[in-house]
Amino acid sequence: MTTPILSESEVRAAVERELPGVRADLERLVRIPGIAFEGFDHSHVERSAEAVADLLRGCGLDVKIVRSGGQPAVIGMKAAPPGAPTVLLYAHHDVQPVGDLTLWESDPFEPVERDGRLYGRGAADDKAGIMAHVAALRAYGDALPVGVVLFIEGEEEYGSDSLEQLLAEHRDEIASDVIVIADSANWDIGVPALTTSLRGIVNCFVEVRTLDHAVHSGMFGGAVPDALTALARLLATLHTDAGDVAVDGLVSREGASVDYPETRFRAEAGLAEGVSLIGTGRITDRLWTKPALAVLGIDAPATGEAPNALVPAAKAKLSVRLAPGDDPKRAYEALRTHLEKHAPWGAQVTVTFEHDGDPCVIDASGPMFDGARSAFRTAWDGTDPVDLGIGGSIPFIATFQEMFPRAAILVTGVEDPQARAHGPNESLHLGEFARVCLAEALLLRNVAKVGVDGR
Repeated sequence: MTTPILSESEVRAAVERELPGVRADLERLVRIPGIAFEGFDHSHVERSAEAVADLLRGCGLDVKIVRSGGQPAVIGMKAAPPGAPTVLLYAHHDVQPVGDLTLWESDPFEPVERDGRLYGRGAADDKAGIMAHVAALRAYGDALPVGVVLFIEGEEEYGSDSLEQLLAEHRDEIASDVIVIADSANWDIGVPALTTSLRGIVNCFVEVRTLDHAVHSGMFGGAVPDALTALARLLATLHTDAGDVAVDGLVSREGASVDYPETRFRAEAGLAEGVSLIGTGRITDRLWTKPALAVLGIDAPATGEAPNALVPAAKAKLSVRLAPGDDPKRAYEALRTHLEKHAPWGAQVTVTFEHDGDPCVIDASGPMFDGARSAFRTAWDGTDPVDLGIGGSIPFIATFQEMFPRAAILVTGVEDPQARAHGPNESLHLGEFARVCLAEALLLRNVAKVGVDGR
């Protein structure tokens, strides 16, 4: 028997009915400090997984908590009605560390509403993604027009080390016609988006050594190079005077289709007055289709404790964001070659790989993508969604592409430019969240209407 598909007005009313409970459950999730990084209490990640599992059971799904050497993920499943497609809904329940607590205006694990935004670590990234999925399921209840598989990961912020193995182990049971990844951003408040490209990533450490031990800066300075100065000179070779990445061999493209006004960009980035942007070309090219390189940290004596001695060794952590079309392994070799070639004064340079991730490009054409755009357009009262790139990296999307080549992959957003994900005072715009919930419910309806043969 075919499940009747709810009308648009019925879906809208059902989502509105469920929103108060959805928000309450979102706040309960935010209160759980589920951080998968080393050195944190991982019992909270376990609690977070259990809380998510309970939410999915409440939606009538068959649920299990799984792991493959890493943190717990949650899988929930409900079979498709006869002839209907199956949709995999992805989000993650782990969160970033909070950093310096003095920079937070309120307790990061006690959700607080201010000016229409819900503040708390994970409120946007990505517990709102989980609850958007739950909102859609609750809206339909027993009238769900598609099959669903919810895959809620537990270590995305820590690098998704066990994700590929988990996907391989559960490949048959999670195989779907459509994959919705609710872990990206919308273009602006009031403007929805589909993410169609993401940069890749290579992180590494570079250590510079000039001495086998520290020596008196007065007795030897002027003839003996100290490692920290040598490191500073080496790091300075990584960019041109204009701020473009100067490492030969990295892919760089142009042609992003969306304009990003500089005044808006500066405000959203929080750029200090008088500081210039770096790089050349359109801002969207610099963010989406060109490489970026940042020095994330340096190991050297702290200024308050530094003696008058030449530093024998200094170490920096580098992060390169790779343009779509680049290869992380080749990019790492290009970076390593550059660092070794530009070692100043014959300093010893050691480069150590940390981790990498593939960039990806999504061909966002076809009936399923048309159905997604229609859902967004309706939820945002006629505003057309923007196809955008993301400067950040979600490497596992390439894994989904490889494992499920026939599935349409929709990367959707719960964040907005003011969300401050990963930073202090992370927040979720509650009005936009309501639209996200409606859009996902309408998306499931549209997918059901397209059907399996419409892929």
